[in-house]
Amino acid sequence: MTKTAPLAPSTAEGAVATERLAAWVIGALTVIVIGGVAIVIYGPHGGHAGGPSWLPAINASLNGTATVLLSTGYVLIRRRRIAAHRSCMIAAFAASSLFLITYLIHHAQVGSVPFHGAAWLRPVYLGLLVPHIVLAAFVVPLALMTIHRAWCGRFDRHRRLARVTLPIWLYVSVSGVLVYVLLYHSGR
Repeated sequence: MTKTAPLAPSTAEGAVATERLAAWVIGALTVIVIGGVAIVIYGPHGGHAGGPSWLPAINASLNGTATVLLSTGYVLIRRRRIAAHRSCMIAAFAASSLFLITYLIHHAQVGSVPFHGAAWLRPVYLGLLVPHIVLAAFVVPLALMTIHRAWCGRFDRHRRLARVTLPIWLYVSVSGVLVYVLLYHSGR
């Protein structure tokens, strides 16, 4: 009797291949997002054509919405309301994605926006802004990988990563609103 080779890779090999592909896709998306943000902030831009933009207020609203959805999703999963948790987290990801789109549009028009608030607020502003920027770069791959693990039904790995992702994502969302208030409403 001859031994035949399997036609398809084992389930474990398939899972490893899927994880590897997801890591590559998430890495590429992260590089694209961070590169896009750097380009629109520090690259050439169109300026304030037509007066002040309404997009920063929209951005702050989307960050606030993401904060509420993330917090609600956390409460729901603690109460074992899985379907409602899933809906909240997908909506939070959508709000954060819309934020990113409007943020890129705004900064493509105006570039980097200087702080014009009171001098004593500048250290507070920078104290929020610097970790906000650093953690925003980390939240992109963290959120994508956390969502991917839930999508694939890898709930044990999803939970472990979500414990890291949630506080970072919440900080980025809340600090985004605070940075907006300090940047646009603290002394103009």
